[in-house]
This record gives sequence, C-alpha cells and structure tokens, in this order.
Amino acid sequence: MITLSAFADEAAADLTTQMDVLESVNVKAIDVRSIDGKNVSTFTNEQAAEYRRQMDGRGFRTACIGSPIGKIRLDEPMAPHMEQLARCIEIAHVMGTPYIRMFSFFPPQGGDFTGARPEVFNRLTMMHQAARAGGVILLHENEFDVYGRSAAECLDIMKTFGGEHFKFIFDPANFVVGDIKPYDDAWTQGLADLTFWFHIKDAVQGEKSCCPAGQGQGQFDKIFADLKKRRWSGTMTIEPHMGNWGQFGSFSGADSFRLATTTLQKLLDEHELDWS
Repeated sequence: MITLSAFADEAAADLTTQMDVLESVNVKAIDVRSIDGKNVSTFTNEQAAEYRRQMDGRGFRTACIGSPIGKIRLDEPMAPHMEQLARCIEIAHVMGTPYIRMFSFFPPQGGDFTGARPEVFNRLTMMHQAARAGGVILLHENEFDVYGRSAAECLDIMKTFGGEHFKFIFDPANFVVGDIKPYDDAWTQGLADLTFWFHIKDAVQGEKSCCPAGQGQGQFDKIFADLKKRRWSGTMTIEPHMGNWGQFGSFSGADSFRLATTTLQKLLDEHELDWS
C-alpha cells in the first residue's frame, strides 16, 4: 500500500486551508515544512503542539518534518546547524513523527565540490549520531545542487549511513533538473533497492516550473511499473513545484496542487498501485 502525504504549504499558507485542500483530494497526511509562513525548524514546542492538536481534530497526521537541514554551504559553520537539527528532532517528537527530511550540503562558496567528500561525510556523521541519540530517522533527498545530486553520490552516502536511522528519498524531478534520467541513470543503478520514500514532482530540463507526474522527463511510467513488480509500499509526498520555486520551498496554489494530486492518483491507478 502506498500512503500519500503532501507538502501542504504548496497549497496554502495557513493550516486550516492546507487541510481543506488536502481533504478535497483524499490526502490525510502532511509533510510539515511551513505553516503561516514560519519554517518548521522555527516552531516553538507550543506552536507545534497546537498545530498537532488542530490536525488531530480533523484526522490528519504529520508524516514527516520537512526540514531544511543540510541546505548550507560546506564552508559555513556546522554548530548552529546542529542546534537547528536538535530543534527539529524535538519538534518531530511533539508532532508525532520519527521522520525528518534532510540534504547533504551545498558546495563551498565558488561552487566546487572537488575534495568535498570528507567534510560532507564528517557532517553527515554528526547528523546521523544526533538522529540515533534522538530516536528519529533522517530521510536523505537527492537534490540537484547539493553533494547528493547524482546516483553515485547518493549510493555512496547510503552505503555508509543507510540503516535504521538514515533512509533515502527518491525525487525524480531533482534528477531531471540535474540532467540525470531518473529511471535509466538512477533507479536502475542501485537506488531502487534503497528507496524508502518518494517526493512526487516531474520536470522538463530547462523549464522553470515543474509539472504533474508523468507529464515531464521523470520516467514515472517505468518507475511505477517496477514498483508494481516489487510490490513496493511506502510514502509518496506530493510536492508540485508548479509555481514559484525557491531554494527552501515552493508555492503552487490550491488549483495546481489539486491537479498534481489527482494526476498522481490516476497514474497510480493505471499501474494498479494501491494508495490511501
């Protein structure tokens, strides 16, 4: 069974409208990234508890904390970032999820990753240790402008850290933007066996906005056909990115969000993949 969740802040800023839009397309889980314009990493415990109370009251749950952890340059200090991770771990506990989305760092100023692996892995080791100590699970997302931008880099990261507290998110559109064919050059190159979670958006290389699943170069038909063979189960988080796309998030609007969701649901049905 595939569980659908969503970055609901792509549909609306306030939580009530976020839930209204998700309810209209039969999605009852949220990857909490921002509410009322505040990033999840800045929530107080009281705010997180209140948001959870509102979600519980309408039958919603927090699937994952959509943190920005890992989206700093390798030449920026790590100590403040570890404090931010500690805050996210606490918020995850308050909101009732063990999962925290994260990344593997931008290059130093100048954009050169040459010789970056030791520092990337040193920082990931610190984060992994914090996750184990905090009883949470880090979900590493491939991203086109961080160290984990290629299949080879993602495989390297997962072979080192993958396990109980560190798992992999497969994002087809992020591979497309990085000029990587998601199925041919990533999924079949070892990432299929490691994928625990999906972020669902599609893209055409060179286009500024994303498109619904199956309408771009994300090779969704091939990936979904293989998911059927594998009897894959897990979470797919809807992340349309069909509007303004920024470094730390995107806003698509309610109509585009609904279109992205119903298109995904239709594609899942066509491939006889059960979802809820």
